[in-house]
Amino acid sequence: MISDKLTKQQVEGVRRLLEPAKRVVILSHMSPDGDAIGSSLALYWWLHDTKAAQVIVPNAFPNFLSWIPGADSILICENAVEKAKSAIEQADLIICSDFNEPKRIGQLGQMALDAHCPKILIDHHLFPSDFADVTISYPDSPSASELVYRLLYQLGVQNWPVELATCIYTGMMTDTGNFSFNSNYPEMYEIISHLVSCGVDKDAAYNKVFNSHSEGRMRLVGYCLNNKMRIFPDYHTALIYLSGKELYRFNFKTGDAEGIVNMPLSIKDVYYSCFMREDKVAEWEKERAHGSTKKIKLSMRSQGDRPVNTFCHDIFNGGGHKNASGGEYYGELTDAVNLFLQNYEKYFLKD
Repeated sequence: MISDKLTKQQVEGVRRLLEPAKRVVILSHMSPDGDAIGSSLALYWWLHDTKAAQVIVPNAFPNFLSWIPGADSILICENAVEKAKSAIEQADLIICSDFNEPKRIGQLGQMALDAHCPKILIDHHLFPSDFADVTISYPDSPSASELVYRLLYQLGVQNWPVELATCIYTGMMTDTGNFSFNSNYPEMYEIISHLVSCGVDKDAAYNKVFNSHSEGRMRLVGYCLNNKMRIFPDYHTALIYLSGKELYRFNFKTGDAEGIVNMPLSIKDVYYSCFMREDKVAEWEKERAHGSTKKIKLSMRSQGDRPVNTFCHDIFNGGGHKNASGGEYYGELTDAVNLFLQNYEKYFLKD
């Protein structure tokens, strides 16, 4: 029996806002991952028979997520800004999935704040902003996709088409590293059992996500581990960083860096891992970049009782979960690396 994690007030609040809505826009975060796409498309499949539903994300998502049912219907804002703006302006309801504050969705953030329609937030990150009419925020939940499942379950949804179930399963799978972390509680597997009974092919989902990389991605991984990984044994820390030129050398595509940050954690006595890569500043964020044309994207992972979210928040204007966080730096890669080196000893455990 799956417990009622969400409060009655949250569930009834969603029901009340959804009932009169005819046009629903579903938003998720920058650089969408499996949980962002999975949770958003699960909401799409739930609504699309009775509402005009549209998923909008700020920028492109990895090709290894393009197989997820409904992915071809997603509107990518950076490719169609006016269309995204028009959809948000015409929406009767906005559902925000897998992010805790508007800045996490780039230029879509201000569009959403300017919209006069009600908003629902479904998220599992710390410190949610107070911008939604109904906030469903559970940082102890391993994924937004699981929270979407729980919402639908508590709303009494009876019809679980395989498309919807596959989206939820994929989001749960990717945000737990194929159930290798944040997944050690029995109720999760009751949910998985239900999803599989709805027709989810979990083996196929795994292969499509984790076994569909390009040759360039595989060579990039080898280069990172052999040439770019630095280990700081006193603080059990690994650091990998890549310039734009290095990414270009390996024909880098969106998603090719996925999972690299986790790899050093398989080394004995390495408990913290950081991965940085150079990116371009988008047109909408030039003011925030203070004239810089380069943005450094940072991802961090850790093991056990060793948080990295405080470090990412304080040093790289980011945040996230205790053991999985990220941030950004506008400027040169060398400066971002130096900033990391100047501060990591203050935050990471030596023993």
